[in-house]
Amino acid sequence: MTFPPSRASADQVEGVALLEEKNMSDANSISSSSSSATAVSLTFAAPSQPPWLQRVPSIPKPSRPLHFLRRTAYFLVPSPFTSRLSCPSRVASSNGRLAPTAYLDGMRGMAAFFVFMCHYLYTSFVITEGYGVVNPENNKTQTSLLTLPFIRLIYSGPPMVCIFFVVSGYALSLKALRLMRTPGKRGEVGGVVGSMVFRRVLRLYLPTAISTFMVVILLRMGAYEVNRGFAGDKKFIRNVVEHHPVRMSTTGAQIKDWLHSMFNFLHVWSWKRFAGSTLYDVHLWTIPVEFRASMTIFVILVGTSHLSNLARMTAVLVATLFSYLWDKWEMVLFLAGLILAELDLIRASAKSTTEHETPTLPYFSKPSKTVEGRVHRLAWLVLSIPALYLMGQPDQFFHITPGWVWLSSLIPEWFGDKYRFWQCIGSILFVACVSRVPGWRRAFEHPIPQYMGKISYAIYLVHGPVIHTIGYTAERWAWGITGTGGYSFELGFGIASFVTVPAMLWAADVFARGVDQPCVKFARWVENVCRAKD
Repeated sequence: MTFPPSRASADQVEGVALLEEKNMSDANSISSSSSSATAVSLTFAAPSQPPWLQRVPSIPKPSRPLHFLRRTAYFLVPSPFTSRLSCPSRVASSNGRLAPTAYLDGMRGMAAFFVFMCHYLYTSFVITEGYGVVNPENNKTQTSLLTLPFIRLIYSGPPMVCIFFVVSGYALSLKALRLMRTPGKRGEVGGVVGSMVFRRVLRLYLPTAISTFMVVILLRMGAYEVNRGFAGDKKFIRNVVEHHPVRMSTTGAQIKDWLHSMFNFLHVWSWKRFAGSTLYDVHLWTIPVEFRASMTIFVILVGTSHLSNLARMTAVLVATLFSYLWDKWEMVLFLAGLILAELDLIRASAKSTTEHETPTLPYFSKPSKTVEGRVHRLAWLVLSIPALYLMGQPDQFFHITPGWVWLSSLIPEWFGDKYRFWQCIGSILFVACVSRVPGWRRAFEHPIPQYMGKISYAIYLVHGPVIHTIGYTAERWAWGITGTGGYSFELGFGIASFVTVPAMLWAADVFARGVDQPCVKFARWVENVCRAKD
């Protein structure tokens, strides 16, 4: 799976997050008075037409409908087969090397896919328990090998949300922090952050408004009604019964309800748990959280931009401690991402000082082959193992789960979502480790994670509707063939997965190209129209 690199001007560059429009490599380029930075394209590369489409002769006017159908069919082909998506993190250079923070894009993409796996699996299987725990509610011992530490991460949603937020804090802070550390550039911080603030609401909420309105359309078409009985049938939905969007009596009532839901979704006035969630897609509760935390990060960046580096870092550490004591785990993660970005800039600055070159982030050069460098990398590699273990903290009964009893005793009593405590710490450590271990970076720079990173926001937005429509239909069909007794239940679920997983990836791919990327362009266009001309 290959993706052609593409180019963009340096003034297009800004940091991104899980839910940002650009890939992580965009955050590394900042124009200077002496040189022009090279950045990754913020748009999908214009596709070269396949041979069969190039051979289509000039279309006479009466044949335009056929031409339109051909174009539509080509658009619906998944982008890896048409090279429609540019590689998300390749620098626009002749050698086509990946940008130094491409691994973060890959982490973001795989995290989005694992969130989908969580929501797909937890309706039919118990995935919140750790291996060996005795469920006090039914006195059953959890013996599934899939619940073992490390393995459970491939379907654990909460730690992936933690990864999202750390990456968000890193990406949204990187460009502003780099300006603060560049002589003569501090004055540009306000403009950079102001641009991100202006576009953030459109970036986060316009695609979600479209995705939830598509749910409205599916409701009116009856796509959800086909599976309404199935969605609550405990014979099949044996664990979590997710809210199945409700079909109103009339289209007008449906749209009115959707508008009210979207108004509430723009939730900036409360930090309560799940504040602003919409019943048209219950998985989108993180979007208002992302928006509120992003705005807080922007305030901190502007408020500390005039301080010395030491004073700024001290202020951020105090803000992190303050957030922790106020039980705002999401802000702790965002601020941790900011701190990691600052530390990477310090590393880059130290390296460039010794090599008499302009700092780059983190490095394009090969890892040091000195004994000290190897020991350093080995230490971070070893640390990544307990980091992954901590990320796998079970969501239920962790206080009586083997391997977690002592760790659970260390969680403060006042900490609200106790199951997130070690997940947060593990996620912060793991992001820090990956940036310092070449092997981990290469794993997330593989084309598959990079592709997932490119469509990660689309995965997040479409996986719920796909599960409730195509997914439930496929499961109902498969269990109708295999039955649900014994291992037939697992067999039927596996058969349905061969339909649901590809369908979700295809829908995300189409949504990314047809909705998400145009929303990015629209947000930039609106900003350019509204920008002061003086």
